[in-house]
Amino acid sequence: MIPKHSYVPILLIATIIPQVCGGNVVDLSSEEWTLSSSALNISVRGNVPSHVHLDLLEAQVIGDPYYSLNDFNLRWIAWTDWNYTTQLDGLEQTNTTSAFLLFNGLDTFANISLCNQHVAYTENQFRQYVFNVTDILRSSCNDSSFLLNVLFFSAPATAEAIANLPDQETWPRYVGTVFEFPHRHFIRKEQSDFGWDWGPGFSPTGIWQKAWVVQLDEERDEVYIKNSLLDIYRVGQLNNLPPPDQTADWVLNASLDIIGTVPEGASLSYLILDLETNKTVSSGALSNVTNRGDVITGTAILEGSAYKLWWPAELGNQNLYNITVQILSDAKTLASVTKRTGFRTIVLHMGEVTPEEIAQGIAPGNHWHFQINGHPFYAKGSNFIPPDAFWPRVTPAKIHQLFTSAILSHQNMLRVWSSGAYSPDFMYDLADEIGLLLWSEFEFGDALYPASPEFLANSLAEATYQVRRVNHHPSLAVWAGGNELENLELYLVNYSAPDTYAKYKAEYETLFLDTLLPVVWENSKSMTYMPSSTNNGYLSINHSSPHPLIMRYKSLVEGKIYGNTDYYNYNVSQAFNISKYPVGRFSNEFGFHSMPSIFAWRNVLAEKDLHFNSTPIMLRNHHPPSNNLNTTNFANASIGMKEMTLGVEAFYPVPNKTDKTANFTAWIYSTQIFQADFYKNQIVFYRVGSGKRERQLGCLYWQLEDIWTAPTWAGIEYEGRWKVLHNVVRDVYSSVIVAPVWDLVTGVLEVWVVSDLWREVKGVVTMGWVDWKGELLDLGKGGVQTLGFMVGGLNATLVGRYNITQLFSQGNTASTNAVAGSVDARNALFVASITATGTPVNTNATRTYTHRNFWTPTPLGKAELEDPGLKVVYDPLGDVFVVTATKGVSMWTWLSAGLEDQEVVVNFEDNAFLLLRGEIKRVKYHILNLGKTGSEGWRQRVAVKSIWDNTLP
Repeated sequence: MIPKHSYVPILLIATIIPQVCGGNVVDLSSEEWTLSSSALNISVRGNVPSHVHLDLLEAQVIGDPYYSLNDFNLRWIAWTDWNYTTQLDGLEQTNTTSAFLLFNGLDTFANISLCNQHVAYTENQFRQYVFNVTDILRSSCNDSSFLLNVLFFSAPATAEAIANLPDQETWPRYVGTVFEFPHRHFIRKEQSDFGWDWGPGFSPTGIWQKAWVVQLDEERDEVYIKNSLLDIYRVGQLNNLPPPDQTADWVLNASLDIIGTVPEGASLSYLILDLETNKTVSSGALSNVTNRGDVITGTAILEGSAYKLWWPAELGNQNLYNITVQILSDAKTLASVTKRTGFRTIVLHMGEVTPEEIAQGIAPGNHWHFQINGHPFYAKGSNFIPPDAFWPRVTPAKIHQLFTSAILSHQNMLRVWSSGAYSPDFMYDLADEIGLLLWSEFEFGDALYPASPEFLANSLAEATYQVRRVNHHPSLAVWAGGNELENLELYLVNYSAPDTYAKYKAEYETLFLDTLLPVVWENSKSMTYMPSSTNNGYLSINHSSPHPLIMRYKSLVEGKIYGNTDYYNYNVSQAFNISKYPVGRFSNEFGFHSMPSIFAWRNVLAEKDLHFNSTPIMLRNHHPPSNNLNTTNFANASIGMKEMTLGVEAFYPVPNKTDKTANFTAWIYSTQIFQADFYKNQIVFYRVGSGKRERQLGCLYWQLEDIWTAPTWAGIEYEGRWKVLHNVVRDVYSSVIVAPVWDLVTGVLEVWVVSDLWREVKGVVTMGWVDWKGELLDLGKGGVQTLGFMVGGLNATLVGRYNITQLFSQGNTASTNAVAGSVDARNALFVASITATGTPVNTNATRTYTHRNFWTPTPLGKAELEDPGLKVVYDPLGDVFVVTATKGVSMWTWLSAGLEDQEVVVNFEDNAFLLLRGEIKRVKYHILNLGKTGSEGWRQRVAVKSIWDNTLP
C-alpha cells in the first residue's frame, strides 16, 4: 500500500546475505581514509564509497558541483590523479591465514598498493576485483604499517592516451557521439560521465562501491562467497523463447563464486522460505554438483504448483521468497548465501507472426513484445537514466521515490538505459517489491567499440559479474547489449562509409553476439538477450549453433512489420502529425525537452540568472551535444532553446508578462505543456496500435527523471517534483482510456477506446463539443452522442469518427481559424468520456473505469480562450485541495506550491487536467520534502492556474 501523503522507504530485505564461517572481514567503509593530490597540494578526509568531487565538497574545497556552471569550472578535478589512503586496522597475521582485497567497484583506472608493494592495476568501473595479498602481508607489513593506497589516474587523460596508441581502432565520421570529453568508447567507465545531452560531464573517480579485506584460515577450510547466481526457470525453457509449458516444474540452478577453495567432496543444500507466511516451502540437497574450487554449482527440481507467481504492478501480486544455499563439508556449513527472489517467466517474444495470427488481422512480420508467465501484456513505462552524476549519493530513499512515482503513473516497466551504470542491488530489490520490470542493458551506447582481445576480455569479465549478481531478481526483464547500436551506429557506418560496413558489423557482432550473448545464455535459461536496444528482431534462432542469433538488420520485406522503434523529431510543426510517427511492434524511446520548474532553478542559480535565455540556463542545455570541451558553446545551446521556444509559439498563448519572475515561470510551464502534449499524442497513438495491424504492445518514453537541473526530456525533476509530463502520463497510462487521434493529412479525428486488461471491457462513451465558456455546441452529429462499446482484452476499438475538414469549413485543417456556419473552430473543444466495467488482471472482482480526454480543432494559441475563473481551497477534513472553474473551461489546470514556499516539494495526484465550467475537482497530494522549517501554512498558499493565464500581462 502506497502511503497517502509521503514517500517512505519500505523495509528492505537484503537481496544478498553472504555468510562465512569464521574468518576475518574488515569493512573498508569503516576505516579512516585520506584523499590527496600532491600536484595540487590537497589533502582532505576521504570516504568509501565515494567520489573525489563528493569528498572535496564535504571538505569545502569546492562548492556544489551542481551549482550554476560548475560542470565546466570543476573540470580540473577530472584531469587530476588522486590518492585514497588508509592505515588498516584489525588485520590478523598468522602462517595459516590468507588475505584478499575485495572491491565491488573502482572508478576507473586504479593502481593499488599495500605496505608500499604493488598489488594490481584496474581499468573497469563495473568489475568486481579480488586480489590475493597474503604474501605481501606476510613479508612486507608489520603491525603498524598496513598502509593501503589506491591511486586513481585521470580517466579523460587515460582515455586520450589509449586513443593515441599506435594502430588504435578508428571509426568513420559521425559514428560515436562526442558529448564533452572524447574517447569514452575506449574505456569501461560510465559513458555519460563524459557528458550527455541531458547531463553534465564530471568524469568522477573514486572507490565508488563497497570494499573489504577478507582473511581466511586455510587449515579450517574457510571460504567467502563474493558473488552468486540463482536462476529459476521452467523445465524445457530456452532463452528468447516462450516457455513451452507454464505448468511445468521449476528448475533451480545455484552457482556460488568463492574466495578461498571449496574442498573436494563438498555438497550444496537449499531452503526456500515464503516471505508472506514465513514458512518453509521446500528444502533439500542440490544435485549435479560441480566443484571447481572457486565456483561450486548445483541444481534442484521444484514442484511447479508449490510457488505463487510474481507479477508486475497492476497485473498481480509481487510474491517473494528467500532462498538460502549452503556449502557443506564433513557435516559442517562452510558458507551460505541468502537471496530474495520470485517465481516467474519473462520473455521478449520476437518470433514470427503465425498464419493464424495473420488471419486474426495482425500484420505479417515478427513479434516484438513481452510475455509474463505466458501472458502478453502492454508494457507501459519510461527510460531510467542515472539519477545522479555521483552514484555514491544515490540512496534507496531516492530510488523508492522515483519508483513510487512510476507506479502512481501506472507504469510497469522501466528501461534502465545503457551508458550509465549497472543498477545497484537495492534498485532491483525495490523493483521486486513494487512490481516494476527493469529492462537492463550492458553499459555500451551510442558508439561502436573496440574488438581487441584485451577489450573483449575486460568486457567479458564485467558482464559475467553483473549477470550473475542480479539474475535472481524477478524484476529483471531482459538484457540488451547496448543502446542505439543497430539502428543508429551501424546505420551511420553504412551512411558515411558503406565500403567499411562489413568490417564494423563483424566487430559489432564479435562483442555483442559472440561475447555478451554467451554470458547471458550460459548463466541463465530465464533471460532474453538482444544485442541492441532498438532492433528489427532476428532472422533465425538456433540454440545449438555457435552463432545462435542471426539478426535481421535491414533484411526487411515490404508489407511486413518488424521490431521496435524510437523517434525524435525537433521540427515542432510536425509534432502532432501522426503520419510521421513510426509504426512498429513496440516503442522504446521518443521525446522532446522542456524546462524544469522555477523552484528547481532557484536551487542552482543566482536570482539574476532566472530568465529563459540567461547564460547559465543556456549552457546547462546540452542539446544538441557540444561535441567538444568548449565551455561557451552558445551556438548549439541556442538550437535547443529555440526548439522549446518554437514549440510554445506554434501551439499556445505566448507569455509576455511584465513581471520577470512571472514571465519566466509562464515560459517554463508552457514548455512543459508542449512536451506533455507531444508525448500524450504519441502515447495515445501507440496504445491504439494494440488494436491495429501492427499489434503494438509497448510504450516507453524518454525519460523518467533528471540527473540534475537543466532543460531535458525528463518528466520528474532532480528534487522529485513532477513536471506536467508525468501527470499527463499518469492519465493516459490508465488501464482503460478514451483516445482521440487526429490525422493531419486526412483531416479525420478518430475516437478509440483502449484497454490493456486481459478480458473484455464494456461501457458507454459520451462525445460532444463545448465552447470556451462551457456551453454545449450542436456540432457534428447532433450535439452530444452517447454510445455503448465493447473492447476486447489487450485491444482497442473505434467508437467515433469526425471529418474535421468538412465539419468546420471546406478545405480547412485544424490549424486554421475556419468558421463552419455559426461555429468558429477557435471557439470549439471536443470532449469524450467513458464509463466502463471490467475485470482487472488476476482478479474476479468487477471494477468501474472512468476516463476523459479532449482535443481542439485549433492550437490553443489561436483559440478564443475565456477566463475559467479558477479557485482553489484546502479542505482540512478531506485533506485535499478543491479546485473549481467558475466562469469557463480551464485547460491545463495546474496546481503548485506558492513561490514563497521554495523548500516545499509536493506532487499533486491529479494535475494538468481539463476542468469544465462549474466542475469541482478534489485533488490528493504527496509530500516529498517540506524543508528545514516545515514551511508552515504552505497549503493555504497553493496556487492554481491554466493556459488562460498566459494571455494575462
